[in-house]
Amino acid sequence: MECRRTPDGHRLAVTREVGADRETAWDLLTDTERWPEWGPSVRAVECDRRYIEAGTTGRVRVPGGIWLPFEVETCRDDRWTWRVARVPATGHFVEPGEGGKMGTCRVGFELRLYAVGYAPVCRRALDRIADLAEG
Repeated sequence: MECRRTPDGHRLAVTREVGADRETAWDLLTDTERWPEWGPSVRAVECDRRYIEAGTTGRVRVPGGIWLPFEVETCRDDRWTWRVARVPATGHFVEPGEGGKMGTCRVGFELRLYAVGYAPVCRRALDRIADLAEG
């Protein structure tokens, strides 16, 4: 975990190198139908579009069966942010792999400093994303 400056201010970043190209990882991050496959806190998604963009709205079902509304705030340059139940939630991003190695990328989540306790959930999600992208 590292602290980094983002367009939204300082955030904690939880990242992982993935043995897949950026497009494959970005597709997983932006495909609402795939979120339950990699997101430990997402059981289901209802959304009028499969791939998100800024302004996309819908709702996610979280553990316990509760449905929460979401809105994607930004989605550009291999980075997207959202609000869940009107609360700023994790940022998501894809970057080139270490050393510019072809066929790899770094996937990460941005957390507000007060959400450091959510880092283990993000690590689990990154492991699942790697499994899906590399599979």
